[in-house]
Amino acid sequence: MSISILLKSFLDENQIPYSVMTHTTAYTAQGAAATMQISGKELAKTVVLWAGEEMILAVLPGPNHVRLEKLGTELGKSVRLATEQEFSSLFPDCELGAMPPFGSLYNLPVYVDESLAADEAIVFNAGTHRDAIRIRYDDFVRLAKPRVCSFAQKG
Repeated sequence: MSISILLKSFLDENQIPYSVMTHTTAYTAQGAAATMQISGKELAKTVVLWAGEEMILAVLPGPNHVRLEKLGTELGKSVRLATEQEFSSLFPDCELGAMPPFGSLYNLPVYVDESLAADEAIVFNAGTHRDAIRIRYDDFVRLAKPRVCSFAQKG
């Protein structure tokens, strides 16, 4: 499997310049960053959460963790991690745990930690545990239309 066809079409249709980075199989953000020889904080990981009764995507630097209480306060609802079983069917074009940070492709709202805004470019999973995409952070924001807030904790 190469990058998600849905993701590739989305980026191409919106004329977003991007580069594909293929790496050895990695199942964690830090592992992927290491195999690509990039800083872990440059890698944006996507975490699936429940916020009240709806699923959301939280996007944050690879080495960080979601502070559930802080995000819950921002959203005004309780927040918890979704289980793989709960979200596996939502991303049919992706390997489990390798989904890209574009909620609009899956009808999910996106929340991004403000710490990523300091980066000129971000790298994220492209639907597999071997492929990543690098795009400008500004292009990510333009396409993902995330709500920017503070919820990441160095971890």
